[in-house]
Amino acid sequence: MRIKKIYEIISAGNPRKLVRPTVCAVISNLLNIIPFCFLGLAVFSIYTFYAGETVNFPVTRLWTLWAGMLAAVVVMFIGQVIAYRTAYRGAYMASAEGRANLAEHLRKLPLSYFLHKDSGEVGETMMGSFDMIEQAASGILPQLLAGIISPVFAFLGFLFFDWRMALAMFISMPVAFLLIWAVSGWEKRLGHNTYNARVAAGNNTQEYLDGMKVIKAYNLRGENFSRLKNSFITLMKANIKQEGGLGPIYLIAVAIIKAGISLMTVMGIYLLLGGAFSVPFFVVFLLVGNHVFEPLSAAIIRLPEFRFDLIGGKKILELLSEPMMEGVNVPPKNRHDIAFEHVGFAYGDTDVLKDVSLELKQGELTAIVGPSGGGKSTILRLAARFYDPQKGRVTFGGVDEATLEPEKLMRRISMVFQDVYLFEDTIEANIRYGRESATKEEIITAAKEARCHDFIMKLPNGYDTMVGEGGSTLSGGEKQRLSIARALLKNAPVVFLDEATASLDPENEWEVQQAIGRLVKGRTVVMIAHRLKTVVKADKIIVLEDGRMVQQGTHDELLKTNGLYAHLWELQQQTVGWKITG
Repeated sequence: MRIKKIYEIISAGNPRKLVRPTVCAVISNLLNIIPFCFLGLAVFSIYTFYAGETVNFPVTRLWTLWAGMLAAVVVMFIGQVIAYRTAYRGAYMASAEGRANLAEHLRKLPLSYFLHKDSGEVGETMMGSFDMIEQAASGILPQLLAGIISPVFAFLGFLFFDWRMALAMFISMPVAFLLIWAVSGWEKRLGHNTYNARVAAGNNTQEYLDGMKVIKAYNLRGENFSRLKNSFITLMKANIKQEGGLGPIYLIAVAIIKAGISLMTVMGIYLLLGGAFSVPFFVVFLLVGNHVFEPLSAAIIRLPEFRFDLIGGKKILELLSEPMMEGVNVPPKNRHDIAFEHVGFAYGDTDVLKDVSLELKQGELTAIVGPSGGGKSTILRLAARFYDPQKGRVTFGGVDEATLEPEKLMRRISMVFQDVYLFEDTIEANIRYGRESATKEEIITAAKEARCHDFIMKLPNGYDTMVGEGGSTLSGGEKQRLSIARALLKNAPVVFLDEATASLDPENEWEVQQAIGRLVKGRTVVMIAHRLKTVVKADKIIVLEDGRMVQQGTHDELLKTNGLYAHLWELQQQTVGWKITG
């Protein structure tokens, strides 16, 4: 993984954002040395008096040095505050911007990506990985860079006074860094194991929460949910192995670095005994030198954490490298027919559509029916270009959809799904998703046409009523009618209906059918249905089986052929009026 790319992730694509926090941290660390320089000068002044080199006790000079030390402490405090605020504010801003950029990138990925990608892992990348990068950018990287740069400045300064003392102080640093480099491969493996264990634990926790109804229904207790418990144990072991294995090594590295003080002390005593060095300079070296390594030691202790945080950066880079759906052409304005030409599509190794050629004519209602698993929903998803076919092509108005800009294509299409998802927002906001520029009056008109205005007005706050996550506070029929209102507001010329009434009771089904009647009027409509009674008036019915189109025609024409459609129709007619007896 290239460091430059990690910098781009940490700074939301602008590495220059790291310059200011790093410079502030370096200045802050250098300012921290100044009070000890004043202290060294004070020791030097006192020593020269008691050594008989000066006649009068340097009271004035000591008060001056004390004032300078006090001023240096104030400046040091101000520098630390500025460095702290610069680092954290920049990191949080970069993280927020990075999350927004990643969310926009995800929106432009083909839907097929999410079918084979664990949603928990994507969520962990969106939140957890950016938390890791945020922490690296704010609390570790500036201090780490400053911790390395500050000793370099100190080394150059000490060279000015005595190269032997400077060399003795810093000669142990390469050994420490060599040790850190030697364990980097092992550290990387431990970090990836810990990250994967964290993702697995998060996924199992989400599964546990999503399946709470089943857990309660079958009296499953938390400790009996073995996958969840085992994932927690695996995460615990990974954390212990990472912390317990790496911690002592980095403590040894810090000890080696601080051994420079001992080496410097030995060298200083040797020089003192040889008369090549004075006691005051020796004391100054000890006071200042002891403080030089503190920022670096603190940063090295957090280096494993920084390296682990970079794994989050790598995950973000991997997600950002996923190819977005391309296309630059604009769909034709006055042509809305859709055609499949020898289309083949598979989910992984499972073929779903096999050499399918069909036409969804403009201005007509086309129904798609057939046994479950035949590829009906895949037809709609390909037509809406949620993903592209692996074989053949899909055209919109005669233009290959693979060349169309996905967002401009979706402006021409409204979709009503069987499983309606409403966002945790107001009723009005959920309808407005159909067209963000819509007025309140237009939203109300769409709601009335979708036959949901009356039940909305019965809610505590009308259109301002908050909807629970996913629409949990509303019934299935109410959610379905809101989704139709949203589609009506969009006013797209093409409408896709994916089992819009399959799971509704008779009363709600009638209401939704009335709303759908308003939605499809004058539009190109493609609908999937299991209940064949809902498609008898369709202009064309397409029958799919095992990924192939086996029949097409009107209801009456298909009944006469005595094929699959006639067989399904007969089965459904036989079930009418069934009763459970016992």
